[in-house]
Amino acid sequence: MQVELTKRQQEIIDYLRMSQRNTGIMPTTREMQRYFRFASQTAAMSHLRALERKGVIQRLPGKARAVIFPDELNRGEIADIPIYGNIAAGMAQDAEPERQGCVAVDITALGIPRRARTFALKVRGDSMIDAHICDGDTVILEFREPRKGDIVAALIDGETTLKRYLIEKGQPFLRAENPDYPDLIPARELVIQGVLVALLRNAA
Repeated sequence: MQVELTKRQQEIIDYLRMSQRNTGIMPTTREMQRYFRFASQTAAMSHLRALERKGVIQRLPGKARAVIFPDELNRGEIADIPIYGNIAAGMAQDAEPERQGCVAVDITALGIPRRARTFALKVRGDSMIDAHICDGDTVILEFREPRKGDIVAALIDGETTLKRYLIEKGQPFLRAENPDYPDLIPARELVIQGVLVALLRNAA
């Protein structure tokens, strides 16, 4: 049965899907407020409640980003993604990739292409907290070339870390999402090991 949406509701659905596809996570109501220039977060929440009443989305109470699309879950595809140890979301550190099992995810719900070459890493540290990536979370990354602004797993001068990939004046470097951490500028090499495509929140 086709659900009738207002123009604004369709714009919000498109924004939710775009944000999930580009960042791997759903936007918060504050981010929605900024994007649509709503007067308050309450307006964003009202739109989400209206979409939930129409059955287009589902929300989990008490969680800022817990929006899911029921239609996608119904036709979801489960894939096992290998976990290769931990990655620092702090200062760069020596790390050897070591497979530690798999994580089963619904790649349809997460917006991950079926043919994507992906792997997962456990996050340690707090350097990416302003991107809502916390200690204990699991990041899913794709083997592909990064674009400016992507969050990446990177090998920088022999050490690995999870940071945002940026380029200024032709010079690539890494930036934390926490003002307590400095930019990382490679002295010798910067190798991108994977680009963030999804985030699995630590339930603890």
